[in-house]
Amino acid sequence: MARAASAPKKEISMEEALWKSADKLRGSVEPAEYKHVVLSLFFLKFASDKFEAQRKAISEKYGEKFVDNVAFYTKDNVFFLPEISRWSFIMENAKQDDIALKIDTALYTIEKANPALKGALPDNYYSRLHIDTAKLASLLDEIDKINTGDKENDIIGRVYEYFLSKFALAEGKGKGEFYTPKCIVNLIAEMIEPYDGILYDPCCGSGGMFVQSMKFVEAHHGNKKKVSIYGQEYTNTTYKLCKMNLAIRGISANLGEMAANTFTNDQHKDLKADYIMANPPFNQKEWRGDNELIDDPRWDGYEVPPTSNANYGWILNIVSKLSQNGVAGFLLANGALSDDGTELKIRRQLIENNLIEAIIILPRNLFYTTDISVTLWILNKNKKARVVEENGEVKRFRNREREILFMDLRQMGSPYEKKYIELTEEDRAKVTGVYHAWQQEGYEETYQNVPEFCYSASFDEVAEKGFTLVPSRYIEFVNRDENIDFDTKMKTLQSELRDLLVAEEKSKADLLTVFKELGYEIEL
Repeated sequence: MARAASAPKKEISMEEALWKSADKLRGSVEPAEYKHVVLSLFFLKFASDKFEAQRKAISEKYGEKFVDNVAFYTKDNVFFLPEISRWSFIMENAKQDDIALKIDTALYTIEKANPALKGALPDNYYSRLHIDTAKLASLLDEIDKINTGDKENDIIGRVYEYFLSKFALAEGKGKGEFYTPKCIVNLIAEMIEPYDGILYDPCCGSGGMFVQSMKFVEAHHGNKKKVSIYGQEYTNTTYKLCKMNLAIRGISANLGEMAANTFTNDQHKDLKADYIMANPPFNQKEWRGDNELIDDPRWDGYEVPPTSNANYGWILNIVSKLSQNGVAGFLLANGALSDDGTELKIRRQLIENNLIEAIIILPRNLFYTTDISVTLWILNKNKKARVVEENGEVKRFRNREREILFMDLRQMGSPYEKKYIELTEEDRAKVTGVYHAWQQEGYEETYQNVPEFCYSASFDEVAEKGFTLVPSRYIEFVNRDENIDFDTKMKTLQSELRDLLVAEEKSKADLLTVFKELGYEIEL
């Protein structure tokens, strides 16, 4: 029986809803499981909301008799959902004792009807968890409040990242399952412009690079069908998540036969990509054994990357996958700019081979899971002068073989959600405008070095500085210490400290509430 009509539900921020949903799970499942429990339900709501929107559009345009015609959904890359797989059906039965079985059945039915989802959704997961019916119903109520209509963000990746950040200790932090913020993916896409050819991500996570790249192509009136997507992911749950994320958006991709380690089980050995976008795990230790991968063809012409850190292993994997005109944009921890020893030898060789085009330092606090500043590297296999037509626009590239562009964006960005920073559309337009002007003929008129922002360094300058790629070694900086307004600085610190203390009090109150609900009240 359908629920009686009620007042429209109050939508709350996604982060608030996710935190409340985690609260509903306390004591029922391990914290490390929270994201898996919530994500599949979130997927179910997301798929249902898309289905219902398409159903309404079909009804308005063609009439009621066509609303159950599957072809009217698949043509727009929308999953057709039988009634038992729809979110409305789940919510109508949320308080029934067999709701866990109904959720499992809904997910199984969707996967069976949609080959792109094969192996992506959990099998009999909710029945096996044995979550109390009342708790599961409360969880469904919280997820019901989430607005899935955010078309700008990789929203599934964002949900995943949220749980990784909030429950990092339970996860054993450092697994590299990071969601890359939309503004950074957009910046990379706007710089390398993946309009036509093969796009590859060797550590694709939840598929955020692919999602936002396709949005970039659409936004610039490109043709998505001209881009072929290849990816690989190490963690099985994240691999499934990626398949789920891409399938629901109608994005076709070759993710390999299985989840696998890119270094030891490369799923795309012979691939040559026109564009590579990546956010590899930062500073991976012991990524290979002492005697492993010594003769790997990906290191040909270079020293073997050390076992102590995978950063240069990722770089050389990317270099080996570039086509003759291939371009790559990827993120690394700042340490890779100046590491000594074997890393220095590899970095010198990369510079001498004219592969490094631009090094961009990004602001801090861009990520949910780390507050460090990181570097965007742009590699280009062909920095010679040439004329190219891209997406209907003719570009006249100049010879940049003996030059590297350095940029520092740490003074850019706008705050959001109090503690995070994002690069605005205007910020990105400024950065990409400078980069593209520097690349092309006539740059003497359109590009100039700007203190504290950008500098074009010659090979000789880089060699003179010992082949370091730290932008501050090249970009001119002004000493502002003597001009600091003490009062303004202290007021800023005062405000930040107040926010921290308020957050601490709330966290303490939440903890006391949890123990009280469990029957173990803590009296202070």
